[in-house]
Amino acid sequence: MRTQISLLVLLAALGACKPESTPVEIRPVRTIVVEPKSIDDGRRVVGEVKPRYESDLSFRVAGKLVTRLVDVGAAVKQGDTLATLDAQDYQNRLRSAEADVVASEAALVEVKAREGRLAKLLKDGWTPQANYDAAQRDLRSAEAKLAATKASLDLARDQLRYTELKADFDGIITTVGAEVGQNVAAGQMVVKLARPGDKDGVFNIAETGLVDRCEDDAEVVVWPLYNPELAIEGVVREVSPVADSTTRTYTVKVTLKNPPPSIRFGMSVGGRWKRSSAPVVALPLSALFEKNGSPAVWVFDRQSGSAELKPVAVARYEADTVVIATGLAQGDTVIAAGINTLREGQKVRLADAVANGSTKQ
Repeated sequence: MRTQISLLVLLAALGACKPESTPVEIRPVRTIVVEPKSIDDGRRVVGEVKPRYESDLSFRVAGKLVTRLVDVGAAVKQGDTLATLDAQDYQNRLRSAEADVVASEAALVEVKAREGRLAKLLKDGWTPQANYDAAQRDLRSAEAKLAATKASLDLARDQLRYTELKADFDGIITTVGAEVGQNVAAGQMVVKLARPGDKDGVFNIAETGLVDRCEDDAEVVVWPLYNPELAIEGVVREVSPVADSTTRTYTVKVTLKNPPPSIRFGMSVGGRWKRSSAPVVALPLSALFEKNGSPAVWVFDRQSGSAELKPVAVARYEADTVVIATGLAQGDTVIAAGINTLREGQKVRLADAVANGSTKQ
């Protein structure tokens, strides 16, 4: 009996107690007020420094390469000898041409004397006109032969001179195409010579990046990868009209304005086009969330005071920001930090709200 009474008392006491309500968690969040604006084109490309003017230097005659006096990177002056061919054959041709000229001159002297004698005899009536006409014909033939042998002599001298390859201008050797002992053909590249003062930044750009930023005369900022602080002004000089068959990219050449001496041929450089986009929504990468494999952002609903997940379409990613194509409107309040622990409908409190795509620390 006592046990039943005790149980009834305990149940009555428990019935008199009301459960305490659990307080709703309201999380403070950092937010950004959406305001589309123009931003600098943050897309970057990597290329290399190449000479704007580069010439393939070659011999104008064929022969065996006996000396090459320069290597890649050598600085040369106009008129410097870069390489030579075996000149023995051309020296023999020169001597043969000189002998032909001497023989032609001697023959011309003899023919001239004969023509003079026949002219005197014809005047005195001691020889027929036909003999004098033949003498004049022989004279003209000898004069023509002498002119031909002199031209052959000039050609032989030129060919002997062509066995020496000389620099056409002051520059730097960028490529070597033949080695000593090699038989080279006329016109075969032996070295490449570049003008050191004219430099291009050369970039290979996909067609998606080519459409909206590679117009002629577009301004570009170029910097060496080893020193991003060294900014060099540049302008687009040439855009390849045809894509590379392997990479399907287009070659874009950017003329560098007053590059410092530390910028050398073959150096890796970065490039950024100096232009602003149309008004876009740019958010920090920390604001981007993923739902079912699709991008989304948390938006603060002012009426309910809670966080709502809103799907968006991404236009592109920058180094530390994401550009939103669609899904947000001007004035939307986007939660920028702490999004990974939020849940749909969770109550939040604004710690701060800053416009123009930035958040206060």
